[in-house]
This record gives sequence, C-alpha cells and structure tokens, in this order.
Amino acid sequence: MSITKKGTADQLEVRIFENREQLGDDAAKTVADKINELHQTQEVVNIIFAAAASQNEFLAKLITLDIDWTRVNAFHMDEYIGLPVGAPQHFSHFLGGQIFDKVPFANVFRLDGGAADPEVECERYSALLLQYPTDITCMGIGENTHLAFNDPFVADFNESKLVKVVDLHVESRQQQVNEGCFDTLEEVPKVAYTLTVPALLKAKAIYSMVPGPSKAQAVYHTLVDEISEQYPSSIMRTLPNAVLFLDKASAEMVFQESSVVFE
Repeated sequence: MSITKKGTADQLEVRIFENREQLGDDAAKTVADKINELHQTQEVVNIIFAAAASQNEFLAKLITLDIDWTRVNAFHMDEYIGLPVGAPQHFSHFLGGQIFDKVPFANVFRLDGGAADPEVECERYSALLLQYPTDITCMGIGENTHLAFNDPFVADFNESKLVKVVDLHVESRQQQVNEGCFDTLEEVPKVAYTLTVPALLKAKAIYSMVPGPSKAQAVYHTLVDEISEQYPSSIMRTLPNAVLFLDKASAEMVFQESSVVFE
C-alpha cells in the first residue's frame, strides 16, 4: 500500500491512493491506531459510523484488525423515517451487516426510523450522544457535499441541536438510487433523521472516506470552493484533527489546484 499523494487543504490533511481498496486499508489502520491510542487513557471509545457504499472497503478491513471492541460504543449518523420495519435500506440494517453485528461492541445505539414521535427520538439520541461524547467520527461526503443528511442550505455550521429531522434534497435521494439502494427515486423516503454538522465534528478525530468518480465534483467543492453551507463538506478544511481519504478517481479534479498543497 502506498499513498499516491499527500497534502493539505487549509487545515485538512488529504491522502490520495491508487484505488479504493488501498484507501480502505489505510483508513482502517489509521482508525484502529486511534482507537488503540485512546484506549490507553480511557476505558471506552465512542464512534459514529456512516452507512454508505463508500465505506465498504474501510469497514471490511476495520473489523479484521486488532481492536478491543468490547470497549467501543457505536452510533450511526442518519436514518430514514417512514420505511417499513425491517426494510433492508435502513442504515442501521446496512451497518449491522457491515460492522454492528460483526464485532462485539459494548453498545450499539441505533436511531429508530419507526419511532412514533420523531422529536422525542431526536431528544433520546441527543441524550445518548451527550452521555457518551464522541471520540471518532467515520464518515463520507455526499455527491452534493452533504455530511450525513445535512444537505446544502439545510446544513447549519452553528446548529444548536445534535440530532434533527430534515427534508431530503432530491440529489441526496437520487444518490441512493445511483448506489443501488432503491430502484426508483419515488421509493426513497423524503424525510430522515440526521446528526447535525456540529454533532459530527465534536469528535476528537474525524476520518472521511470518499472513493469513486461519482464523488469527484463533491471533492472539488470540498477542497477548492468557499467554505460555506452551500458546500457542507467544505467545513472540513477548518479541522486540524481530520483526514480526508481519496482515491485517484475521486481526486481527479483537484490534482492541479494550487489551493491543495501536495508534498
């Protein structure tokens, strides 16, 4: 495994790999090292995970590494509202198959997409995030630069809430079709829970895994354009405790940009 290029965009560390397998391998080892480092000074590590195809290689490698999962609590960052109970598109179901049910976590805290009162569910999950302060956030970036389901212009960098209900932008819903999660746009729910941008960024360490050509435009906005809620992922450039993992396909539009300084 070798990094093709390594650089910075403002305060954000950027690593670019030949392919998504190398990306996932390095990201998993980096996260495992951070978990083990934190375990030297604290009993339990609290991690937020993203549910997306972009995380597949990372998660597949992570569960094979030497980590004391019995001292890790797991959260996820978003969930649909309105899907039938047991629907495979639930993000908690996806993460169950990828990691939640594969290693012996101390606790797995799931957002309940079928809760009778969404506001009560937001309060419940917010209370858990306060009880177990986030140590590590593992996330992706949406095709429209969303973080979790904080779509452009819905995202609020100064949001006071930790969890909220949002209407999903059509681009976010279309991405779910593009990734094969739903057959048609009409099948994708229009409302979801999301952890807010401040909730995601409270972590001591933030790792964002973003492979593939469909993310190239989003990566460009993230690293080159103005930092604003128009491009929610651009906020990552303000984070000295974050690493963005790209492959050549997702990074193809930024190689020649002077705003990204490569070694």
